[in-house]
Amino acid sequence: MDNFEKHIRENKALFDDHKADRGKMWANIETQLEPAKPKVVPLWKSPMIRIAASVLIILGISGLIGVSFLDDSSTENSFVSKELQDIDMHYKGLVSYQVQLVKNNDELSEADKEEFLSFMDELDAEYEQLKLEMRNNLDNELVLEAIVSNYRKRIELIENLLHQLNESKLKDDDYGYTL
Repeated sequence: MDNFEKHIRENKALFDDHKADRGKMWANIETQLEPAKPKVVPLWKSPMIRIAASVLIILGISGLIGVSFLDDSSTENSFVSKELQDIDMHYKGLVSYQVQLVKNNDELSEADKEEFLSFMDELDAEYEQLKLEMRNNLDNELVLEAIVSNYRKRIELIENLLHQLNESKLKDDDYGYTL
């Protein structure tokens, strides 16, 4: 190989006569290459998409937080309304039964019955006012206590009336023993 290298070095100038045509060489290489695919930039690497996704995530999180706060207040309101329904269901049955006892009582005069029912109507109007206050979300605990107190007043009024009627009935009947 030493002779070959020596020959190349001596005739180096002869090799410089022919320059390579780069255009032809590149055209030949291009024909052998596969067709070029367009450059694909993934969406998550685009800065505009990143900014838009960040804004959407922030809006989503703030929306969830807002909904959770609304759910807490509606849960509280539903609890209060559920409690009011339970109170109504319990006391309305008692009151209506005792009112029927008073209405059906033969020992009371019609004037006494009307006077008693007018007291009951006043308590009914007070109850409706308390329900309106409950819907306006005024202090719910106090309103619930007032509603229970209203029902208790009704029941107490009815029980007192019925107790007085029973006492008068006992006085009229002579339960003495005769020997």
